[in-house]
Amino acid sequence: MAFSPQAAFEFLQRAQTAGRLAHAYLITGPTGSGKRDLASRLGWFLHRGEAAMPSPDAGLKLPDLHTIEPESKSRLIRVEQTRELEKSLQMRSSIGGRKIGVILDADRMNAAASNSFLKTLEEPPSNSLLLLLTAHPEMLLDTILSRCILVPLMAPKTVEPTGPERQLLEVLSRFFEKPQAELGEVFLLVREFNLLLSASRQMSAELGESELKKEEALYKQTTDGKWLADRSDYFKALGESRYLQARAALVDRLLQWWGDVLRQQHGAASLDFPDYTTQTGQLASRFSTPEVLRRVEALEGLRENFNRNVQEQLAVEVAFLKAFGGS
Repeated sequence: MAFSPQAAFEFLQRAQTAGRLAHAYLITGPTGSGKRDLASRLGWFLHRGEAAMPSPDAGLKLPDLHTIEPESKSRLIRVEQTRELEKSLQMRSSIGGRKIGVILDADRMNAAASNSFLKTLEEPPSNSLLLLLTAHPEMLLDTILSRCILVPLMAPKTVEPTGPERQLLEVLSRFFEKPQAELGEVFLLVREFNLLLSASRQMSAELGESELKKEEALYKQTTDGKWLADRSDYFKALGESRYLQARAALVDRLLQWWGDVLRQQHGAASLDFPDYTTQTGQLASRFSTPEVLRRVEALEGLRENFNRNVQEQLAVEVAFLKAFGGS
């Protein structure tokens, strides 16, 4: 379950007050979700004991808070940076409080930096707190992920749906025009969803290729071939990470659709998809609340199977038969 920035801060604030604050947190979320502001606010609270900051970046400008982020032409976090961070955290606190290390865009640590930082996670300096911020947690080592407590932030509501997400809403609207869906129609829905997944994968790959070409043009004359090969691998991995996020977003849209059905059943004034009020309102009348919850559970299962790397097409077919069959 994703947090709002305020809910995430209150979660961490309660942990600190109860003396249960862990030594490492992974704060994830898309651009605009408030990762940096959350880290800044937490730093301010830990050092000043105040929940409100005079300015958004004030919490990242404290004596015992040390930040690293991608730098140099490659826009990577280098091993020298992670070693310097560990060295800073090993030193005595200048104000007698907790020492905080923040890694912005943590997915951009290169292999050497990741392995170096893993040692810091395994044996954290005394009285220290490590905050890793990233929009692409899939690109971090599993050993790093397993040593951090995940704090996922919700996407900002102002973010417009992507092209595939808008298409999915139209597909759902057309699917439910008929009062009863036959088995063949459910499989047609599966096919359309898989086409949207393919389109998302292609868009993610093309974006990575475009970014790589820009870097080739900028640095081909000044860097060696090994660097270029490393960047090619990086952008391939980034493209796959973006695809996984796009796939998760499509599943979220399916859950939001049924969430609007539940909201209409309970007379909620605010809907995620107000343009489809008529369609979700009709479904609210057609199905009982337990039936809707059963469909939501099937889609939650799809998300879990994606996270467990279950074969994609099989996972979609099984979930869609439960979520949309007999409709």
